[in-house]
Amino acid sequence: MESSSISTSRRRPRPVRVLGSTIGLAIFLATLFNLWTPSRGLFTGSFSDKLGLLLTAQPESNFVATPQPQLRIGIVAGHAGNDSGAVCRDSNGNVTLTEVDVNLGIATRVQKILTDEGYQVDLLNEFDTRLNGYRAVALVSIHNDSCEYVNDEATGFKVAAAVNTHDFNRATRLTECLRERYQNVTGLHFHAGSITNDMRGYHAFSEINPNTIAAIIETGFLNLDQDLLVKETDKVAYGVARGILCFARNENVEPTPLPTFSP
Repeated sequence: MESSSISTSRRRPRPVRVLGSTIGLAIFLATLFNLWTPSRGLFTGSFSDKLGLLLTAQPESNFVATPQPQLRIGIVAGHAGNDSGAVCRDSNGNVTLTEVDVNLGIATRVQKILTDEGYQVDLLNEFDTRLNGYRAVALVSIHNDSCEYVNDEATGFKVAAAVNTHDFNRATRLTECLRERYQNVTGLHFHAGSITNDMRGYHAFSEINPNTIAAIIETGFLNLDQDLLVKETDKVAYGVARGILCFARNENVEPTPLPTFSP
């Protein structure tokens, strides 16, 4: 008797399931009704397309990534907007070249190279009002040395950072990147012996935001290095840009070897 009772109960339909099936069938019939176009009949050409679209899972909307902000770099064209800087003259005293023109020519090329690499680059004048509190990954001021013949050793380039920088390690890295990359590209040697206090105390160093790492580079002497600076300006600019990219991208760089002294 007990087993017969259990068997009978299993054959009874459950109201909940019947109700659910009825509701599901009603929804499906309602959907078919909405898809039906009376003027064309149930099986018009668009019906199968609509039904297939209904039963096919729709893809999620395309995700649009938010673009990353561009890193900012500042390039100062030395003496621009202020004075001529060093002036080169011929034997008759006529001006043949000015430092500011050389600086500006290099700076504009550096700006283009870095912009093409995806950076936001500001080309700044010597005493640009934008320097006050200026924030950037790096700021590099481009200058050149005297037109006067000093001696046969007055050739090469110089790089210096602020003497009172807030981040000595990063400032050192920027100068090391500029030194190595510029030397490798141009073939000029690093003229460390003629770096002056004026370079280390360059006015912009105290005007910009303390977290902006800055350096000044004198890309050559306007006398013995003039051909390189004027006739191969693209190479000079590329050397400076490579140094800045080395710093911004945290590339490897060889430290400057310390000078050795004979007893």
